[in-house]
Amino acid sequence: MALNIVIMAAGKGTRMKSATPKVLHKLAGRSLLAHVLKSGEPLEAAARIVITGHGAEAVEAAAAAPGIAFVRQMPQLGTGHAIQQVVPALVGDGTTLILNGDVPLIETSTAKALIETCAGHALVLLTVDLADPTGYGRIIRNADDGGVLAIVEHKDATPEQRLIHEGYSGMMAAPTAALKRWVGQLTNNNAQGEYYLTDIVAMAVAEGLPVLGIKAHSEIEVLGVNDPVQLAQLERAFQARQAEALMRAGVRLADPTRFDLRGSLTHGQDCEIDVNCVFEGDVTLGDNVRVGANCVIRNARIASGVRIHEFTHIDGEALGASVGEGALIGPFARLRPGAQLGAEVHIGNFVEVKNSTLAKGAKANHLAYLGDATVGERVNYGAGSITANYDGANKHRTTIGDDVHVGSNCVLVAPVTLGAGATIGGGSTITKDVEPGSLAVARGKQVALTGWTRPTKKR
Repeated sequence: MALNIVIMAAGKGTRMKSATPKVLHKLAGRSLLAHVLKSGEPLEAAARIVITGHGAEAVEAAAAAPGIAFVRQMPQLGTGHAIQQVVPALVGDGTTLILNGDVPLIETSTAKALIETCAGHALVLLTVDLADPTGYGRIIRNADDGGVLAIVEHKDATPEQRLIHEGYSGMMAAPTAALKRWVGQLTNNNAQGEYYLTDIVAMAVAEGLPVLGIKAHSEIEVLGVNDPVQLAQLERAFQARQAEALMRAGVRLADPTRFDLRGSLTHGQDCEIDVNCVFEGDVTLGDNVRVGANCVIRNARIASGVRIHEFTHIDGEALGASVGEGALIGPFARLRPGAQLGAEVHIGNFVEVKNSTLAKGAKANHLAYLGDATVGERVNYGAGSITANYDGANKHRTTIGDDVHVGSNCVLVAPVTLGAGATIGGGSTITKDVEPGSLAVARGKQVALTGWTRPTKKR
């Protein structure tokens, strides 16, 4: 049977007090809508449809991908009205799964359970037991068999119904053919003058169709985002869940409440991560990696035995960055896209590396810049030295052979090659290739003037 996945993402999100559409606000580095789309990816749907409205152009641009269609709801007259707009785009007579774009942490296994229980013939609701169900539609069950009789929206619920703690999550799976029929019969005779999708429950009951309720594994799966406070609360809940999973897998976090993972983190054994570290994109840690406090690592591969000292920033972006076995990085170091460091490389405080390779044992320990450079083994790159790789129009490469010693405060004007074993005197500006094993010094002659008097201020 054909599966349709419909994601409702048309709401304005007034309480966010933001020009950004609510579903595009970020949770763990990814938009709320992107989380929902990712959860649905393994379900092999015949159609994936996102209902947009407020900020439709921005939402559609952000979510555009092969196999995703968009239907606009203009104006927004309720959840039932949203599904009315999507009816022409539904395919087949199987199952339609309805998810919410502002409820980001729905698990694939839960969505799959809804689909399998529906099986094209039952209306299946995702419910949750809540300590405080304020704002949630209440589940009214048959006292005899536990079947769902109705969902009453919080605004329309009686005082007695508001005492019910089982709430409707806003997500369901319905037989596609029946869903089309039901939403065509919806009316807006309620306190808000909106078309409620929840009214289809009574229609299914009247037809004698099974109406079932499946409870979510945890409350975090069904928590929505309506304002910045809820977004921050959900962020912390999600990070706590990720931190616990990492610790159970053997990672030692100094303080799981001060840890953020905004992507994926693959790790080996005996990894230690200090406080206030942020991991983004795809990061891989080998065995025995130690990450100091206040580091940011994005799209990077860190080999075994690496020590990343405090306040280091590694950002591989699309090119990626890599650090070889036993390397020492930081503190206050910066690795930019294309930084490829070999084994036992040392990158010290206030050193920046971009689009450069450093071979085994190379060292740049202080206040230096290496951009568009190929650096050989055991090179010692002095404090204050830089590669001048940009001529105002084009980037050029610097090649430094094995065992080269570059003194402090040197400028290597690319394109230039320093042969193996060469030595560059401190304070030199090198514009020509240097032969292997030779000494190159390029600086003005020191002059001492006797009898010189320092100027004084005029009074």
